[in-house]
Amino acid sequence: MFLALIRRMRKHSERGGAMVAAVVLLLPFLFPTLFTPFTHALPSLLSEWNAPKPRHSRLLKSALHRQTSDEQLSEMWMPLSNQGWKPCIRSDIITSSLTENSQGYIQVFLDGGLNQQRMGICDAVALAKILNATLIIPYLEVNPVWQDSSTFEDIFDVDHFIEALKDEISIVKEVPDAYFWSTREYYATAIRATRVKTAPVHASANWYLDNVLPVLESYGIAAIAPFSHRLAFDNMPKEIQRLRCKVNFQALVYVPHIRALGDALVSRLRYPSSRVDSANYLKKVGDSKEKRGAGKFVVLHLRFDKDMAAHSACDFGGGKAEKLALAKYRQVIWQGRVLNSQFTDEELRSQGRCPLTPEEIGLLLAALGFDNTTRLYLASHKVYGGEARISALRSLFPLMEDKKSLASSEERAQIKGKASLLAAVDHYVSIHSDIFVSASPGNMHNAVVGHRTYRNTKTIRPNMALLGQLFLNKSLDWAEFEKAVVEGHKSRQGMLRLRKSEQSIYTYPAPDCMCNVS
Repeated sequence: MFLALIRRMRKHSERGGAMVAAVVLLLPFLFPTLFTPFTHALPSLLSEWNAPKPRHSRLLKSALHRQTSDEQLSEMWMPLSNQGWKPCIRSDIITSSLTENSQGYIQVFLDGGLNQQRMGICDAVALAKILNATLIIPYLEVNPVWQDSSTFEDIFDVDHFIEALKDEISIVKEVPDAYFWSTREYYATAIRATRVKTAPVHASANWYLDNVLPVLESYGIAAIAPFSHRLAFDNMPKEIQRLRCKVNFQALVYVPHIRALGDALVSRLRYPSSRVDSANYLKKVGDSKEKRGAGKFVVLHLRFDKDMAAHSACDFGGGKAEKLALAKYRQVIWQGRVLNSQFTDEELRSQGRCPLTPEEIGLLLAALGFDNTTRLYLASHKVYGGEARISALRSLFPLMEDKKSLASSEERAQIKGKASLLAAVDHYVSIHSDIFVSASPGNMHNAVVGHRTYRNTKTIRPNMALLGQLFLNKSLDWAEFEKAVVEGHKSRQGMLRLRKSEQSIYTYPAPDCMCNVS
C-alpha cells in the first residue's frame, strides 16, 4: 500500500521528491507494525517513537473523577507549625576567626550535577578552615551527561561568596601567578606531586591533616580530585559544622539574573491573573478574591530523565526495545560501572528502588488530596519519553507549568541549553514554594529538603517502597489506594528529623545548623 503511494509520488516534480522523503520519515508512525523488527534491531533509534501508554489506567480513570473536600484542601495547604527548632548559624557563634598566616592554596575539582557541586563547595570551605589554607574558587567539571561547562562565576555570586566568608577563610578567585601551571590539564597528563587523588569517601579531618597538610607545606598548593563526598559528616568540631551551614544557607547565592528569573516565576505561579502579554512585567496584585488556595503552588521535581531511567534498571513499559536502549545507554555513559540489575522489576519496585513515573507521581498527589485546580511547577531537565510521558500527569493537573510556559524565550536566553543554570532556577523556585515533592531521592531532593527543613516549610517525601507495592497490586480500587497513600504519608510531610550518624548535614541541618528553642 505505502509502496504504491511512493511510486505515484515519484512521478511528480522535484518538489514532490521532498514529499516522498517526508512520507518515508513518517512511515514508522503510519505503519508501526511493519517496523517492529527494526525497533528491536535499532532500539536507540526507534524505541522512543512509540508514545508510552498509561500503566495504571484503572486508577487514573478514577483519579480524573475524584472529589476533594474543602477540609482536605485546607489541611494540605496548611503551613507547618513551629517544630521547636530555628536557624542558628550567626557569625558570633562561629568562634574561630580567620588566621593571618595561610599554609598554602587548596584547589578542588568538583564533578556531578549542580547540587552535588554545591555540597562539594561547602566541604571545600570547611577543609580550607581545617587546614588553615586559602581556597581557590572551586573548578566545576563538565558533567558527561549534561555537558554543561558553566563555571562557579556563571552560577554563583562570587563576590557575595567571598564577602560572606571573609571572617572565616581566605578565598581567591583564580590560581595565583606563582602556580599558573596548576590546572586540570596539568593533572590529567601525568602523576603530579601536588595532586591528592586518594582521599577516601567521607575522610576525617585527621586524614587531611596527615595527608594534605604536608603537601601544602612542601609545595604551597594542593589540588584534590576527586573531592565530592570526601569529607566526613561526623566527629567534626562544632565550628566546622556551623561553617558548612553558613556556606550552604548564606554564602552560596545565585547570580542576579538567576534570582531575578526565579522571583518572576514564583510571582507568576502565585498570581497567574497578573501575567501579561509581555512576560517581562508583572502587575501588582492586591487583595485576591479568587477561590481558597489561590496564591499557593507545589513544585514537583520530576526526576525522570533518561539518565535516571537507565541507572535504575527498572521496566517502564516500553517493552524489549526500551530495555535494550536503556541497557545500551548504561554501557555508553557509565562504561560498565552501572550494570543491569540482577533483581526482577517486581523486586526493584517492592524495594522502592524505581523512580516514580509522571503518571505515578500524579496519582500520589491526587490521592493525597490535591485537586485539578492545583498549580504545579514542573522542575525537570528532560523527561524520558517526552510530552507523551507527561500526558497522564497533565490530565490530572491541567494547571501545570514549567520554565518555558512561564517565561519568554528572551527571559530564558541566558540559561538556555545550560543544565546547571536551569537546575539553579528550579532549585530557587523549589525552596520558595509552598510545598515541594520529589518523584525520587537524589541530590536535588536532598539539597532542597535541607533548605526547606532550615526554613520550616512543607516537603512531601514519597514512600517509595509502599508506592511500589501499591502500583504492583492491579486489583486495588481508588478508595483502597487513596486510603493506603494517606496513611503511609502522614509522617512524611515536613516533620523535622534530626541528623543521624553518617547522614548529610546538607539534607538534615538539625541539630548542626539549628538550635532547639522548645
